[in-house]
Amino acid sequence: MFKHEKLLFHPVGAERPNPQYAALLQEQLGGGNGELKAAMQYMAQSFRIKDAKIKDLFLDIAAEELGHMEMVAQTISLLNGHDTDADQVKAGEIESHVLLGLNPGLINASGYSWTGDYVTVTGDLCADLLSNIASEQRAKVVYEYLYRQINDKRVRETIDFLLNREEAHNQMFRDAFNAVQDTGSNRDFGTTKAAKMYFSLSNPGPNAFAGNEVHAPSFVQ
Repeated sequence: MFKHEKLLFHPVGAERPNPQYAALLQEQLGGGNGELKAAMQYMAQSFRIKDAKIKDLFLDIAAEELGHMEMVAQTISLLNGHDTDADQVKAGEIESHVLLGLNPGLINASGYSWTGDYVTVTGDLCADLLSNIASEQRAKVVYEYLYRQINDKRVRETIDFLLNREEAHNQMFRDAFNAVQDTGSNRDFGTTKAAKMYFSLSNPGPNAFAGNEVHAPSFVQ
C-alpha cells in the first residue's frame, strides 16, 4: 500500500525560469538512470526477495525514489515557468514541450520516452544488489553533471540533497550485499581451473608463455 503525502520529501525551488535547463533535468525524471527507473527497478526486484529485512529495504528505497521523482518533476515545472509558449523555449526538446504543454513528462533529456527496458531484474539477490549499487553510482554521476551546469542556488540545493540520498542508497545496498555476498550467483562455484586463472592479454610478456603462472594485478594498498 502506498500513500501520497502532500509535503514534498525535501523543499524545492528555482530562482528564475530556465526552460533550457528543465530539458536537461528531464534526464533524472524519465531517463535510464533517473528516479522513475530506480523506483520501478527496486520495487520489481523486491517481489521475490525472501529476506524480510532486505525486502523492506528495497521497498523503502523504491518509495523514496518516487518522492524524489516528485521533487524532480516539481523543479522542472518551476524551471519551465508554467508557460506553454514554445517561443520561450530557446533550447532542448521544443516539440516535446509543445506536446506536453511544458508539463514534466516521462521522457529523458533527448525527448525519448521512458521504457521498462531500463529496469534490471534477475531474481538473484546478489546480481540485483550489484546492479542497484551501479545504478546509484550512475545516478550520482548524472546529478554531478547537472549540478555543474546551473548556478541557480535553489535548484542546486535540490540536486545536492538528491545526490546525497543517492550516496546513502548506494551504501545501504553495499551493506546488504556484504550480508549476502556468499549466496546465489556470488557463490564460489570453482568448477574448473579457469575460474581462478588470469589472462594477461594487454602485455603478456615472455614469461606468460614459459609455463609460469600469471596473477591478476593487485589493487590492495
